[in-house]
Amino acid sequence: MSINFTARHTSITPEIRQFCEKRIKSLEKFLGKKMDVDLILSVEKYRHKVDINVRARKSVLNTVEETQDMLSSLSLAFDNIEKRVKKEREKLRERKRRKSKEREAFPLPTEAEEQPRRIIQSQDYSLKPMSLEDAIIQFDLKKKEVFVFRTVGSEKWAVIHRRKDGNYGYIELE
Repeated sequence: MSINFTARHTSITPEIRQFCEKRIKSLEKFLGKKMDVDLILSVEKYRHKVDINVRARKSVLNTVEETQDMLSSLSLAFDNIEKRVKKEREKLRERKRRKSKEREAFPLPTEAEEQPRRIIQSQDYSLKPMSLEDAIIQFDLKKKEVFVFRTVGSEKWAVIHRRKDGNYGYIELE
């Protein structure tokens, strides 16, 4: 772990350094020992600004806080970093939980458990005779994959189906 202090228009007192090291130690339990922390403290008129950059593992966390007191700025910035770290850890934990729940919720069927296929009756046909154009209009209105109808004149059954290329297929039964 490395800590870099930078002070602009101010000096780093032992009290501030001790406070920062204590708060960084508390971050260590969340992020691990391998982390780099850059603390930039600056004072402009009455504004005390703190910029914290934390690099750990694969994550980079940045926060900037500004108040009228340096210790309160540091406290707010560290609280913000801790809140973000906890949120990221909870997201990671929830993703792991979700994956295990999905595996349990959708078990792969084994050969012995395979269910028989069911036959579901469909009402995609017309008993009254109609022309091919009328059948295509009915087919498009119902938005089905297959439509069965009787042709005008010959009274034979015919089938219209939607092809994979987007066109219509026409089958006349004998």
